[in-house]
Amino acid sequence: MRKKLFSLAIPALFVAAVAVSCKKDKPVTSESNEVATTKDGNQYTLDTLNSKVEWKGYKVFKTESTSHFGTIKFESGDVTVKDGKLESGKFVADMASLTSVDLKDDAEQLGKLNGHLKSGDFFEVEKFPTASFEITKVTPSTEGDYNTLLDGNLTIKGISKPVQFKANVSVKDGEVSVATEPKDIKREEFGVKFQAPAENGVIKDDVTLQISVKALEKK
Repeated sequence: MRKKLFSLAIPALFVAAVAVSCKKDKPVTSESNEVATTKDGNQYTLDTLNSKVEWKGYKVFKTESTSHFGTIKFESGDVTVKDGKLESGKFVADMASLTSVDLKDDAEQLGKLNGHLKSGDFFEVEKFPTASFEITKVTPSTEGDYNTLLDGNLTIKGISKPVQFKANVSVKDGEVSVATEPKDIKREEFGVKFQAPAENGVIKDDVTLQISVKALEKK
């Protein structure tokens, strides 16, 4: 079944986390959180080689046998640290780097899926080449497996929505690391509404995103 191609949506970010915001176009619609963070503090630059968005999309049911999963690379990003704690940040993902990991050993199917996801049916990468997640609020947490709540604005295809991630955040020895929980988003809320013919199976609206970033202090 994994060799049989089906279409899905990630994305970003994403993202960031990941999330699509065109470099040239302003957001089509916006329900963004008000930014409560500042850049008053020490600046850190995203380590793009060690940062990524992981995505997973599903067909009919959320099971391993009916999913595709992959990655998106970041092209840029920065964070601010104040008094030893994460204060703010923004991560920009390169949507052209979107790829499926589960199909990496099947070049033909990989090319078809990646091409379809980047087309007008899904993410319109030519028009919306980047994805972004901007942190608007950082709240320490002592519950569960994560030490921080990150509120932010996720932008996909020019549509911005507020999203909250649980995350583990570490600031140590000139390095910031952020690893979020796997988070379901609704792709149709970001204008990704494609559905395959019914005989090929229904594509779920849910797409799971997980952001993992490292940032290094500017010298």
